[in-house]
Amino acid sequence: MVNFTRKPRYDYADLLEIIRLLRSPEGCPWDKAQTHASIRRGLLEESYEAAEAIDLDDAALLQEELGDVLMQVVFHADIEKDRGRFTMEDVVDGVVKKLLYRHPHVFGSGQEDSPQSVSVSWDKLKRAEKGQKTTGDAMDAVARSLPGLWRAEKLQKKAADAGFDFKDISGALCKLEEEVRELRQAVETGRGVEEELGDVLFAAVKVGRFAGVDPETAIASTCEKFIHRFRAVEDGAQGRPLETLTPEEMTELWNRAKRF
Repeated sequence: MVNFTRKPRYDYADLLEIIRLLRSPEGCPWDKAQTHASIRRGLLEESYEAAEAIDLDDAALLQEELGDVLMQVVFHADIEKDRGRFTMEDVVDGVVKKLLYRHPHVFGSGQEDSPQSVSVSWDKLKRAEKGQKTTGDAMDAVARSLPGLWRAEKLQKKAADAGFDFKDISGALCKLEEEVRELRQAVETGRGVEEELGDVLFAAVKVGRFAGVDPETAIASTCEKFIHRFRAVEDGAQGRPLETLTPEEMTELWNRAKRF
Protein backbone atom coordinates (compact mmCIF):
# COMPACT_ATOMS: atom_id res chain seq x y z
CA MET A 1 0.00 0.00 0.00
CA VAL A 2 1.24 3.49 -0.89
CA ASN A 3 1.18 5.98 1.98
CA PHE A 4 -0.68 9.20 1.33
CA THR A 5 -1.59 11.61 4.11
CA ARG A 6 -5.36 12.04 4.36
CA LYS A 7 -6.58 15.60 5.03
CA PRO A 8 -9.90 17.39 5.43
CA ARG A 9 -8.93 19.50 2.40
CA TYR A 10 -6.28 19.00 -0.30
CA ASP A 11 -4.34 21.53 -2.37
CA TYR A 12 -2.45 21.81 -5.67
CA ALA A 13 0.68 20.16 -4.26
CA ASP A 14 -1.40 17.17 -3.17
CA LEU A 15 -2.69 16.72 -6.73
CA LEU A 16 0.85 16.69 -8.10
CA GLU A 17 1.88 14.15 -5.47
CA ILE A 18 -1.04 11.78 -5.95
CA ILE A 19 -0.51 11.68 -9.72
CA ARG A 20 3.17 10.95 -9.09
CA LEU A 21 2.24 8.14 -6.71
CA LEU A 22 -0.32 6.64 -9.09
CA ARG A 23 2.33 6.48 -11.82
CA SER A 24 5.11 5.24 -9.52
CA PRO A 25 6.34 1.61 -9.56
CA GLU A 26 4.15 0.95 -6.50
CA GLY A 27 1.14 2.72 -7.98
CA CYS A 28 -1.77 1.79 -10.24
CA PRO A 29 -1.13 -0.64 -13.15
CA TRP A 30 -3.50 1.31 -15.41
CA ASP A 31 -2.01 4.73 -14.67
CA LYS A 32 1.54 3.43 -15.15
CA ALA A 33 0.66 2.10 -18.60
CA GLN A 34 -0.75 5.35 -20.00
CA THR A 35 0.93 7.56 -22.61
CA HIS A 36 0.11 10.94 -24.11
CA ALA A 37 -1.60 9.19 -27.00
CA SER A 38 -3.64 6.80 -24.86
CA ILE A 39 -5.15 9.59 -22.73
CA ARG A 40 -5.39 12.22 -25.48
CA ARG A 41 -9.10 11.54 -25.94
CA GLY A 42 -9.64 11.85 -22.19
CA LEU A 43 -8.27 15.39 -22.23
CA LEU A 44 -10.68 16.31 -25.02
CA GLU A 45 -13.67 14.63 -23.39
CA GLU A 46 -13.06 16.26 -20.02
CA SER A 47 -12.75 19.66 -21.72
CA TYR A 48 -16.07 19.18 -23.49
CA GLU A 49 -17.72 18.06 -20.25
CA ALA A 50 -16.46 21.25 -18.59
CA ALA A 51 -17.90 23.22 -21.51
CA GLU A 52 -21.27 21.54 -20.99
CA ALA A 53 -21.20 22.50 -17.33
CA ILE A 54 -20.64 26.11 -18.44
CA ASP A 55 -23.59 25.85 -20.85
CA LEU A 56 -25.76 24.52 -18.02
CA ASP A 57 -24.52 27.21 -15.61
CA ASP A 58 -24.03 24.40 -13.09
CA ALA A 59 -21.38 25.59 -10.62
CA ALA A 60 -21.04 22.28 -8.77
CA LEU A 61 -20.64 20.35 -12.02
CA LEU A 62 -18.19 22.93 -13.38
CA GLN A 63 -16.06 22.63 -10.25
CA GLU A 64 -15.92 18.86 -10.72
CA GLU A 65 -15.19 19.00 -14.44
CA LEU A 66 -12.47 21.64 -14.08
CA GLY A 67 -10.85 19.29 -11.59
CA ASP A 68 -10.95 16.52 -14.16
CA VAL A 69 -9.38 18.81 -16.79
CA LEU A 70 -6.66 19.85 -14.33
CA MET A 71 -5.98 16.20 -13.51
CA GLN A 72 -5.46 15.49 -17.20
CA VAL A 73 -3.01 18.40 -17.49
CA VAL A 74 -1.04 17.24 -14.46
CA PHE A 75 -1.00 13.66 -15.77
CA HIS A 76 0.51 14.74 -19.10
CA ALA A 77 3.06 16.92 -17.31
CA ASP A 78 4.04 14.04 -15.02
CA ILE A 79 4.71 11.82 -18.04
CA GLU A 80 7.11 14.47 -19.32
CA LYS A 81 8.71 14.86 -15.91
CA ASP A 82 9.63 11.16 -16.03
CA ARG A 83 11.10 11.70 -19.49
CA GLY A 84 13.15 14.62 -18.20
CA ARG A 85 11.81 17.07 -20.77
CA PHE A 86 9.70 19.39 -18.60
CA THR A 87 7.75 19.55 -15.34
CA MET A 88 4.42 20.99 -14.22
CA GLU A 89 6.38 23.88 -12.76
CA ASP A 90 7.78 24.55 -16.24
CA VAL A 91 4.23 24.56 -17.62
CA VAL A 92 3.14 27.14 -15.03
CA ASP A 93 6.27 29.23 -15.58
CA GLY A 94 5.70 29.25 -19.32
CA VAL A 95 2.09 30.31 -19.21
CA VAL A 96 2.80 33.10 -16.67
CA LYS A 97 5.57 34.46 -18.91
CA LYS A 98 3.21 34.29 -21.90
CA LEU A 99 0.51 36.23 -20.05
CA LEU A 100 3.00 38.90 -19.01
CA TYR A 101 4.30 39.22 -22.60
CA ARG A 102 0.88 39.36 -24.21
CA HIS A 103 -0.55 41.95 -21.78
CA PRO A 104 1.81 44.91 -22.15
CA HIS A 105 -1.17 47.23 -21.59
CA VAL A 106 -1.48 45.80 -18.07
CA PHE A 107 2.09 44.90 -17.08
CA GLY A 108 3.96 47.38 -19.29
CA SER A 109 3.61 50.73 -20.99
CA GLY A 110 1.15 49.66 -23.71
CA GLN A 111 -2.29 51.22 -24.07
CA GLU A 112 -5.48 49.35 -25.06
CA ASP A 113 -8.97 50.75 -24.49
CA SER A 114 -11.31 48.00 -25.71
CA PRO A 115 -11.63 44.20 -25.86
CA GLN A 116 -11.35 44.46 -29.67
CA SER A 117 -8.04 46.33 -29.59
CA VAL A 118 -6.70 43.88 -27.02
CA SER A 119 -7.61 41.00 -29.34
CA VAL A 120 -5.76 42.62 -32.26
CA SER A 121 -2.73 43.29 -30.09
CA TRP A 122 -2.80 39.72 -28.76
CA ASP A 123 -2.73 38.30 -32.29
CA LYS A 124 0.19 40.54 -33.31
CA LEU A 125 2.19 39.62 -30.24
CA LYS A 126 1.40 35.93 -30.75
CA ARG A 127 2.61 36.04 -34.36
CA ALA A 128 5.83 37.79 -33.32
CA GLU A 129 6.35 35.29 -30.49
CA LYS A 130 5.81 32.31 -32.81
CA GLY A 131 7.93 33.77 -35.63
CA GLN A 132 4.96 33.84 -38.01
CA LYS A 133 6.00 36.22 -40.79
CA THR A 134 2.97 35.82 -43.05
CA THR A 135 -0.76 35.17 -42.70
CA GLY A 136 -0.13 31.79 -44.29
CA ASP A 137 2.26 30.98 -41.43
CA ALA A 138 -0.43 31.97 -38.92
CA MET A 139 -3.00 29.81 -40.72
CA ASP A 140 -0.68 26.83 -40.77
CA ALA A 141 -0.30 27.14 -37.00
CA VAL A 142 -4.04 26.74 -36.35
CA ALA A 143 -4.42 23.36 -34.68
CA ARG A 144 -5.60 20.65 -37.05
CA SER A 145 -7.15 18.84 -34.08
CA LEU A 146 -9.77 21.59 -33.65
CA PRO A 147 -13.37 20.75 -34.59
CA GLY A 148 -13.58 21.41 -38.33
CA LEU A 149 -16.07 24.26 -38.14
CA TRP A 150 -14.03 26.14 -35.54
CA ARG A 151 -10.85 25.61 -37.54
CA ALA A 152 -12.56 26.95 -40.65
CA GLU A 153 -13.74 30.01 -38.72
CA LYS A 154 -10.25 30.74 -37.37
CA LEU A 155 -8.69 30.40 -40.83
CA GLN A 156 -11.30 32.73 -42.31
CA LYS A 157 -10.75 35.32 -39.58
CA LYS A 158 -7.01 35.39 -40.26
CA ALA A 159 -7.71 35.83 -43.98
CA ALA A 160 -10.21 38.62 -43.19
CA ASP A 161 -7.66 40.38 -40.98
CA ALA A 162 -5.37 40.43 -44.03
CA GLY A 163 -8.17 42.00 -46.12
CA PHE A 164 -9.20 38.81 -47.92
CA ASP A 165 -12.95 38.71 -47.38
CA PHE A 166 -16.34 39.67 -48.79
CA LYS A 167 -17.60 43.18 -48.18
CA ASP A 168 -20.77 41.96 -46.47
CA ILE A 169 -22.91 38.91 -45.82
CA SER A 170 -24.55 39.05 -49.26
CA GLY A 171 -21.28 37.98 -50.87
CA ALA A 172 -20.97 35.12 -48.41
CA LEU A 173 -24.52 33.98 -49.13
CA CYS A 174 -23.91 34.05 -52.89
CA LYS A 175 -20.79 31.96 -52.37
CA LEU A 176 -22.76 29.45 -50.31
CA GLU A 177 -25.38 29.17 -53.05
CA GLU A 178 -22.63 28.65 -55.64
CA GLU A 179 -21.05 25.88 -53.57
CA VAL A 180 -24.41 24.15 -53.10
CA ARG A 181 -24.88 24.13 -56.87
CA GLU A 182 -21.42 22.61 -57.32
CA LEU A 183 -22.22 19.99 -54.68
CA ARG A 184 -25.39 19.08 -56.54
CA GLN A 185 -23.39 18.65 -59.75
CA ALA A 186 -20.83 16.49 -57.95
CA VAL A 187 -23.58 14.23 -56.58
CA GLU A 188 -25.11 13.92 -60.03
CA THR A 189 -21.78 12.93 -61.60
CA GLY A 190 -20.54 10.93 -58.63
CA ARG A 191 -17.20 12.80 -58.62
CA GLY A 192 -15.73 15.16 -56.02
CA VAL A 193 -18.60 14.94 -53.55
CA GLU A 194 -16.35 15.06 -50.47
CA GLU A 195 -14.49 18.13 -51.73
CA GLU A 196 -17.67 19.97 -52.68
CA LEU A 197 -19.35 19.13 -49.38
CA GLY A 198 -16.33 20.58 -47.60
CA ASP A 199 -16.65 23.73 -49.69
CA VAL A 200 -20.33 24.03 -48.72
CA LEU A 201 -19.50 23.72 -45.01
CA PHE A 202 -16.64 26.22 -45.34
CA ALA A 203 -18.94 28.69 -47.10
CA ALA A 204 -21.63 28.19 -44.45
CA VAL A 205 -19.10 29.02 -41.75
CA LYS A 206 -18.31 32.27 -43.57
CA VAL A 207 -22.01 33.21 -43.54
CA GLY A 208 -22.01 32.49 -39.82
CA ARG A 209 -19.01 34.78 -39.31
CA PHE A 210 -20.81 37.72 -40.93
CA ALA A 211 -23.94 36.94 -38.92
CA GLY A 212 -21.98 36.69 -35.67
CA VAL A 213 -22.97 33.04 -35.17
CA ASP A 214 -20.62 30.41 -33.72
CA PRO A 215 -20.86 27.51 -36.21
CA GLU A 216 -20.37 24.85 -33.54
CA THR A 217 -23.13 26.42 -31.42
CA ALA A 218 -25.40 26.52 -34.47
CA ILE A 219 -24.88 22.85 -35.36
CA ALA A 220 -25.27 21.82 -31.71
CA SER A 221 -28.63 23.63 -31.55
CA THR A 222 -29.73 21.96 -34.77
CA CYS A 223 -28.80 18.54 -33.39
CA GLU A 224 -30.96 19.17 -30.32
CA LYS A 225 -33.81 20.38 -32.54
CA PHE A 226 -33.51 17.25 -34.67
CA ILE A 227 -33.72 14.99 -31.59
CA HIS A 228 -36.81 16.86 -30.35
CA ARG A 229 -38.57 16.60 -33.71
CA PHE A 230 -37.61 12.96 -34.22
CA ARG A 231 -39.10 12.09 -30.84
CA ALA A 232 -42.27 13.87 -31.94
CA VAL A 233 -42.33 11.75 -35.10
CA GLU A 234 -41.99 8.58 -33.01
CA ASP A 235 -44.77 9.74 -30.69
CA GLY A 236 -46.95 10.60 -33.67
CA ALA A 237 -46.48 7.10 -35.06
CA GLN A 238 -48.34 5.83 -31.95
CA GLY A 239 -46.25 2.72 -31.48
CA ARG A 240 -45.90 1.77 -35.14
CA PRO A 241 -42.26 1.07 -36.15
CA LEU A 242 -41.08 3.97 -38.28
CA GLU A 243 -39.77 1.63 -40.96
CA THR A 244 -43.36 0.48 -41.60
CA LEU A 245 -44.56 4.02 -42.41
CA THR A 246 -44.83 5.23 -45.98
CA PRO A 247 -42.65 8.20 -47.03
CA GLU A 248 -45.80 10.31 -47.17
CA GLU A 249 -46.80 9.36 -43.61
CA MET A 250 -43.30 10.08 -42.33
CA THR A 251 -43.22 13.46 -44.08
CA GLU A 252 -46.60 14.38 -42.57
CA LEU A 253 -45.40 13.50 -39.08
CA TRP A 254 -42.18 15.49 -39.60
CA ASN A 255 -44.03 18.55 -40.85
CA ARG A 256 -46.37 18.29 -37.88
CA ALA A 257 -43.35 18.14 -35.53
CA LYS A 258 -41.90 21.29 -37.12
CA ARG A 259 -44.96 23.26 -36.07
CA PHE A 260 -44.15 22.82 -32.38
